[in-house]
Amino acid sequence: MRLAAAGTTTVSLALALTACGQTVAGQAPAAGGGGGGEGIGLLLPESASSTRYDAFDKPLIQQTVTGLCTKCTVSYANAGGDATVQKKQFDDLLAKGVKVILLDPVDAKLTAPWVDAANAKGVKVVAYDRLAQGKVAAYVSFDNQQTGQLQGQSLLDALGPKASSANVVMIDGAESDPNAAQFKAGAHLALDGRVKIAYEQSGEWKPDVATAKTNEAIQSLGKNGIQAVYAANDGMAAAVIEALKAAGLKNVPVGGQDASIDAVRRVLTGEQAYTIYKPYKPETDAAGSIAVQLAEGMDISTTAATLTDSGGLKIPSLLLTPIVVTKAKVEATVVDGGLYKASDICTPQYAQACAEAGVK
Repeated sequence: MRLAAAGTTTVSLALALTACGQTVAGQAPAAGGGGGGEGIGLLLPESASSTRYDAFDKPLIQQTVTGLCTKCTVSYANAGGDATVQKKQFDDLLAKGVKVILLDPVDAKLTAPWVDAANAKGVKVVAYDRLAQGKVAAYVSFDNQQTGQLQGQSLLDALGPKASSANVVMIDGAESDPNAAQFKAGAHLALDGRVKIAYEQSGEWKPDVATAKTNEAIQSLGKNGIQAVYAANDGMAAAVIEALKAAGLKNVPVGGQDASIDAVRRVLTGEQAYTIYKPYKPETDAAGSIAVQLAEGMDISTTAATLTDSGGLKIPSLLLTPIVVTKAKVEATVVDGGLYKASDICTPQYAQACAEAGVK
């Protein structure tokens, strides 16, 4: 199921809930538990290396849930990158009596017993953005291998005819994140046999680690031994770019992912070759819609029509399509898509770059 299908999820579910006698419009409290309402928990993984979770995912999911179900309440917590903290947050939601938990895990390898405990209490767990281990009721994300392939191909495009002789450094995401493994696999599909992967390490989704790994690569390969850098997300890409600058390396394409506003600006100025835009609203709409469907005891087979293999389990899934953002595509992607206004991106410092790229 692709992006267009996700765009209709909220509408179709709204009609279904109206048919069941629900009032679709209105707002429920932003926090609450099981009680007399339909308690939905939302657990997001961190806020330091990616600003998206608190800025976009949380408010958009809350908006979808409360817009579809006036008696539904959303209990939110962010783990701050700590799996132990997230486990306590998960247990607190079970104790509160929620019916559904939207879980974006800090460490997906740890979640199977959590999910088992929830299932034993009749609580449905939806893996959001990252595939949690265990018998989750559904999985909502983007096609992560395709994301990695787009990252790898975009790096090849940035290298052009130099690709065949290029040494590429790869700074991957955290090994505890299944998405990172899929990004990495997709990137290798695009890059292997076309460039030389001269250095590859996990940056752990941490800019300081990405800086250290980049410096290590520079020391190992020399200043003339790096022609491009794959960074798994924009936070690490920013750190990589600064490390290259500090070492005096120029004209080294660096790519990222997440379409953070600072990355979009770097793409416009040419400091970053590309980012990957994964429109938040279709993903949050789908996640909120599925959470409400499960809380209401509705069938999700039409919404989550794809099956994802997870340790032999077939998980009902909705996977969306990522989009490459280059300098020429900023206007047609993140601006026309409504992620940012041109005025947000084009502060005085970036006015000339915006004008050159036709961002207005």
